[in-house]
Amino acid sequence: MESKQWYMEYKIHKNRPGLLGDIASMLGMLEVNILTINGVEGKTRGMLLESDDDEKIRLLGEMLAKVNSITVSALRQPKLVDILAVRHGRYIDRDSDDRKTFRFTRDELGLLVDFLGEVFKREGNQVIGLRGMPRVGKTESIIAGSVCAMKRWTFVSSTLLRQTIRSQLSEDELNPNNVFIIDGIVSTIRSSERHYNLLQDIMTMPSTKVIEHPDIFVQESEYDFNDFDIIIELRNNPNEEIIYDTFTASYTDEL
Repeated sequence: MESKQWYMEYKIHKNRPGLLGDIASMLGMLEVNILTINGVEGKTRGMLLESDDDEKIRLLGEMLAKVNSITVSALRQPKLVDILAVRHGRYIDRDSDDRKTFRFTRDELGLLVDFLGEVFKREGNQVIGLRGMPRVGKTESIIAGSVCAMKRWTFVSSTLLRQTIRSQLSEDELNPNNVFIIDGIVSTIRSSERHYNLLQDIMTMPSTKVIEHPDIFVQESEYDFNDFDIIIELRNNPNEEIIYDTFTASYTDEL
């Protein structure tokens, strides 16, 4: 059987000396490899495991269920959030009502970049919305995530250095393997017909599109939130409100 990865997470009730060693010994006897291990938020520990025998993983779960010092809270094939939790020692904050919405703060930019890098590696069409106030690090995170994914990025519209509104792209820039960066305010409130036609073409491409200010983009265009696969919220602090009225005026002052 081909080797598969598994994510195991357990909560520690009594962190007695030798607990981790006992669990590692159990894994060793079952010939289950530990790929990564890390504490995840307090008294929770996460492990990425590898095994070529699903039955051994089932037995592992049954054996650990008899250990009073811990409670296994997850034993499954890893999701992206599991891999990042072990890598960074914390879980990504996720909206309980809308599971495709992920929340980050500015002091978690490393985690956000890692998350984006893994998402950008996926093939095919995906649309990612990125909410956040000005100068919080949205565009910089997208670029850094593209670098992590070893992908080229293409600005369709942006205000990173100066206001950019593209009406055509070169053949290299239109490569579906690129990450297309779109400012949702610039591309709707300030766009020309030629730019909007280009935008429509890009939206149909089997590629990754990241749209900053997705709420304005949806409000001012034919698209809706069903077109988005992931929504990311980036704040300076957890309590910051993302209020568009405070900065959308600067986009229309020259109209």
